[in-house]
Order: sequence, then C-alpha cells, then structure tokens
Amino acid sequence: MRTQLSCSMLGFAAAMLLAPLSAAAGQSAAPIPRAADGKPDLSGLWQVMNTAAWDLQDHPARLGVPAGQGVVEGNEIPYQPWALEKKQDNFANRATADPESRCYLPGVPRATYLGLPFQILQGPGGLVIAYEYAHAVRRIYMDSPHPRGPIEWWMGDSRGRWEGDALVVDVVHFTDRTWLDRAGNFHSELLHVIERYTPIGPDHIQYEATIEDPKVFTRPWTISMPLYRRKEPRVQLLEYECYSYAYDEQGLLPNPVPPNDK
Repeated sequence: MRTQLSCSMLGFAAAMLLAPLSAAAGQSAAPIPRAADGKPDLSGLWQVMNTAAWDLQDHPARLGVPAGQGVVEGNEIPYQPWALEKKQDNFANRATADPESRCYLPGVPRATYLGLPFQILQGPGGLVIAYEYAHAVRRIYMDSPHPRGPIEWWMGDSRGRWEGDALVVDVVHFTDRTWLDRAGNFHSELLHVIERYTPIGPDHIQYEATIEDPKVFTRPWTISMPLYRRKEPRVQLLEYECYSYAYDEQGLLPNPVPPNDK
C-alpha cells in the first residue's frame, strides 16, 4: 500500500511539473502576429521582468536593491583594466554619479530594461519605440545607412533590417554620458550596439543586445532577456516625469543640474 501511494504521489508530482511545460510549448507554437507585408508585427506594450536595471550581472540583495540573476552571457563584462577601475569608482559613487539621477535620457540598451513599459509602433517605413521613462522616443529607420559622424546622441542612431523573423537594429553615434545600469557599468562615445528582437510567440519577444566599445571593453559581449506583452484592460503608457531638481533639493546631487538635452 505504501509503495502504491508513493508511486501515485510521484505520478501526481510529475504531472504537475510537466503541465506548465506543456502549456509553454503550446504557447510557443501559437502563431505570431504579422504585418501586411508578412513581417512579424512587434506592435504593442512590452516590459521586462528582471533586475537588470540595478545590475546586469548576478548581484545580492542590498538596501533598495532586490537580488537578481545576471543577463550577461557568461556573467562577465570584459573591461579593460583602466575601465574596470572606473566601473568600481562609479559603483562607489552611484547615488550621485549615475546619469539617471540627473534625469538624462537612459540610452540604448538601458532604456529597454529600466523596468518601465515601452510601446513599439510599427509601420511600413520603420518603427518607433516610445518609452514611459521621461517621454523618451527612438525612431528605427529601415534598410538605410547611418549618417556620417561622429555625432553624440543620447539614444544613438538606429537602423534596422529583417533577418527572417528577427528585427536587427544597428545603433551608433552615442554620447558617453549614459550608463548601462545602476551598478556603474558604462561605455564611451564609441559604443556600438546590435539589437535583435525575435518573437517567440504572440506575447513574448527574445531580446538580445551585443555591446562593442573598443575604448572600454576587450571584446564584444551580449545580454539577453525576454520581453513580455502587457495585456491588462486599458493598458497604456503613463507619464513618468523625472525632475532632477527634486534630487538637488534633497542634497543628493553635488552640483546644479543642466536641462535634459534630448
């Protein structure tokens, strides 16, 4: 009797474990939305469900920061020696040194995983990404070259192309005044980002970003994470206003803050 009961319990446990896997497999097999030209339609509100905004790598919990698993392949960011020292200094002074504390635009890829939703609007001539954070907007121009540089823009210049069902976005022309997270990971004006948006079902996009910066890193490195479609009734982008003077009044910023130059 005891053996039969144990087997029954094991069978029940196995069924409970396999049920979510079967549901996930069924969802991944669902058709992805497509535009009139047959390309995947990425339109909608999307959001990450991770802690990359605080730190791209594995990190323990600390005051105001939840513990999290990293999104960096191999969990290693290949800094040059001088840059690793700067990253450590950034971390030590992150409360005031992080450009986010001054309400600057977050840059790419950081805008994707700030933890706030963003909306993709897709049309025949390209895509627009509207972020809830500080009304940030990106325009992705399709099948066209970057303008001649050097140009320093907060959100860079984005040029897209389709590779099968994956939207590949090449982004250059950055300023060096943005960080990659709140842990002090940073880049220079030579940052080059290649993003891949690959739909893996009607409500999920696999996001990857390969980061290259010969001034700061020894080699390119990649982050990846799923994006989740927001499906609540009446879901929409809300306003997230960032007022740097509020931080200044609390004595959190050491110097007067210039206006947010978009």
